[in-house]
Amino acid sequence: MSLVIRRARPGEAGLVLAFVRELAEYEKLRHELEATEADIAEALFSDNPLLFCDIAEWNAEPVGFAVWFLNFSTFSGRHGIYLEDLFVRPSHRGKGIGKALLVHLARECVANGWSRLQWSVLDWNTPSIEFYKSLGAVMMDDWTLCRVTGDALTNLAGKAE
Repeated sequence: MSLVIRRARPGEAGLVLAFVRELAEYEKLRHELEATEADIAEALFSDNPLLFCDIAEWNAEPVGFAVWFLNFSTFSGRHGIYLEDLFVRPSHRGKGIGKALLVHLARECVANGWSRLQWSVLDWNTPSIEFYKSLGAVMMDDWTLCRVTGDALTNLAGKAE
């Protein structure tokens, strides 16, 4: 059995969106999915993309993915990777594919002199939390993720100075 991790290629936005849909189903967040294949294609394959995707192939079959972008730490003065999505199809879990994707991203950080690899995990997702801890990840319980979307985002944007 062989595992290959490679960058997503133009023409694969549909594959990436299929993985996103599967992840949304797993996370019970399908109702939040708005992205289209065109959105994914524009984000990943424009002239100056700000989003990146690595595909995991098991025996030449796409079985998982990692979607990420650069963030920046003002404290370290260096970029890092923010992992937006990590997903391996259930039929291929337990083969080391998720770990291989994280190792791949860690190597990307080290090779580029970036200071960290960071992501969020749903608090109910115990199997993933335990997996991440086994790889040395630290749960940042003293930080709370903040998000402004929808009407709240529109309202905030319209606030007078």
